[in-house]
Amino acid sequence: MNGVLRLLAVLGGSVLLTSAVGWLADLVLRRVDARHPETPLWSLLRRCGLPLRILLLAALLRGSFRQISWRPLLEHEAAVGRALSLVTIGAGAWCVVHITSAVVESSYARYAAGTRDPSRLRRVRTQVTLIMRIVTALVALLAAAAMLLTFPDFRAVGTSVLASAGIIGIVAGVAAQSTLGNLFAGFQIAFGDLVRIGDTVVVDGEWGVVEEVTLTFLAVRTWDERRITMPVSYFTGKPFENWSRGGIQMTGTVFLHCDHSAPVSLIRERLKEILDRCPEWDGRGWNLAVTDTTPTTVVLRAIVTAKDPDDLWTVRCTVREELVAWLAEKHPYALPRVSTSPAVPAPHLPAESGGTHRFRGARPGQTRD
Repeated sequence: MNGVLRLLAVLGGSVLLTSAVGWLADLVLRRVDARHPETPLWSLLRRCGLPLRILLLAALLRGSFRQISWRPLLEHEAAVGRALSLVTIGAGAWCVVHITSAVVESSYARYAAGTRDPSRLRRVRTQVTLIMRIVTALVALLAAAAMLLTFPDFRAVGTSVLASAGIIGIVAGVAAQSTLGNLFAGFQIAFGDLVRIGDTVVVDGEWGVVEEVTLTFLAVRTWDERRITMPVSYFTGKPFENWSRGGIQMTGTVFLHCDHSAPVSLIRERLKEILDRCPEWDGRGWNLAVTDTTPTTVVLRAIVTAKDPDDLWTVRCTVREELVAWLAEKHPYALPRVSTSPAVPAPHLPAESGGTHRFRGARPGQTRD
């Protein structure tokens, strides 16, 4: 009975102390956040409440459970102590990740508030995302190593593991060559400013916006809401188009196939009228010229500009749609036509006298045997 009372006292005291410390920490963070609204650090630190409570409760129980004289607990003292140690290590790693995330995100928020350059914001956002993934992976690795060291068997084989680390490293490097290549490519993308979150890219004939960048893969959201997931090594080993590099303003083309009798000057004037009414056109430039001819049509190329890829797509579609409708209504003769008249037969040539036939196009005096 005495052991049960001690168990309840230790558990109840640990829970009450943990709740009091957690409530006090949350109260302090709320008041500091109200006094400093210019930074989101203190509100982000409030997300550490749950891992902090778990860490504190596990640490209190780890240090006081031996004071309980309860027989079932004493019989499994080593297992209980190891379980509480594992929970303490895991909660500590969780808390470290949350604190690091709060500091990094608040620093990025303050940087974004004072920076007006979208390209710099995308670059910093990409680097911040990858830094957080690296920190999370390192903390998880260290926590896993610390958990394994709590088992006596793993400590006993530690010397032999260290002695064979070189061989294991070589084997692991050969087996994970592709993974390590993607890992180093992720570092190159993060700090080499090769591609950033929010950039508009064209990969394998598909254009979209970079939505997520990790240490091993990169996700691109296409215009039709599909997600293309590619290894980051693709962007370091193959050429691709990045429409956001050097500014996001762009120049695009619209091709029209018309009849040879098309009024090019009137089409050029109509193009200018369409662009003047189009809000997505940025006014930087435009042009229309005949760039090619075929036996049945002429090819007109209209050049338009816009401030970003999305507006350029809208301008091109608007120009194409309104020019075709205007030609069909005002100048239908200018649209391509398919000839359906019968072919004219070749004229009949009389046979040459003298039993010889001249080559067609041959020089005088040249005959065929």
